[in-house]
Amino acid sequence: MTSSYDATLPDGIRARFVDNSNGLLVHVLEAGDALPERPCVVLLHGFPELAWSWRAVMPALADAGYHVVAPDQRGYGRTQGWSAVHGGDLTPFGFLNLVRDTLGTVHALGRRHVAAVVGHDFGSPLAAWCALLRPDVFRRVVLMSAPFPGPPRIPFDRTGGGAPPAPALDTVHRDLAALARPRKHYQWYYSSASADLDMRECAQGVHDFLRAYFHHKSADWDANRPHPLTSWCASELAKLPSYYVMDLDETMAETVAHEMPGAAAIAACRWLPDTALEVYAAEFARNGFQGGLEWYRCRTTGFDAAGLEVFSGRTVDVPACFIAGASDWGVHQVPGALEGMREACPRMSGLQLVEGAGHWVQQERPDAVSDLIVDFLDAD
Repeated sequence: MTSSYDATLPDGIRARFVDNSNGLLVHVLEAGDALPERPCVVLLHGFPELAWSWRAVMPALADAGYHVVAPDQRGYGRTQGWSAVHGGDLTPFGFLNLVRDTLGTVHALGRRHVAAVVGHDFGSPLAAWCALLRPDVFRRVVLMSAPFPGPPRIPFDRTGGGAPPAPALDTVHRDLAALARPRKHYQWYYSSASADLDMRECAQGVHDFLRAYFHHKSADWDANRPHPLTSWCASELAKLPSYYVMDLDETMAETVAHEMPGAAAIAACRWLPDTALEVYAAEFARNGFQGGLEWYRCRTTGFDAAGLEVFSGRTVDVPACFIAGASDWGVHQVPGALEGMREACPRMSGLQLVEGAGHWVQQERPDAVSDLIVDFLDAD
């Protein structure tokens, strides 16, 4: 299997497959010698990304003395053994099974533990769950772009008796649709039956769709000026850019097409030249997007919430840090999540916002991100 992917792998990065003993033949990228005495760092990507997203960070971490491993996660890229059909069984895509995927990959590499697990976007809550459930294996955790507010909570102290209160109906979607400019939340759109086809067979083609999508969420789009939101309500959520709170009658491909950069801006984009973008376009054109969208279906349906409530009150007790682009709305898209993370991660060493980067921080500013990760890993 040869493609632009193979031809454009940076020097020092190699690829192979490992059996994770959880049904997957996992495609991993590696950098640095895989010696037992060399500490290992695992990098977990988000949506719509690949292990490839870490290409500019991996050599620097390897140069700092680490064996660096980035898998294509379940539902993505060249990893084999998964299937994804809208309406199908979500069990393989629940967080507990995704932690099992990561643990199996670590074991397949001959490791009993790793120095750190690093997660970006949807990889961030997965990294947090890895560290929360198996702190003996995942000794440190770096969360990027998506704050982890902790496990879902079970109502506490109802000694007064009586029936438990009825769960509050989340009316935000009705209220978004009723705005003067009718809107919808992107995560619920991504959970819809049409989202995969909308993106895979969009009018502009997968390559141009991804170009606009990556641009729209980056610091290259000047209107990305994030700030905290006060609550989970339609009037506050409507302040988010359209890639998070979309026009009601538009697909994601139509949404980002409004912000498609021109030829000069594309030529000036050093962090994602067309040769690199083609790697994403080829993999998603081949696989479609449904594998990644299953993660969103778990989130919006509350599929594994009851199982995760078993860990209500548990914290991430290993050393942690948070890194995001200063122009990344992902930091604030869920009101209260950033504050919740401080409680959920009591050994959080700090919140680092990288200037000149939006949501794709490890691609937009890889040198700064690499330095921050190495400094954190080397700290006492």
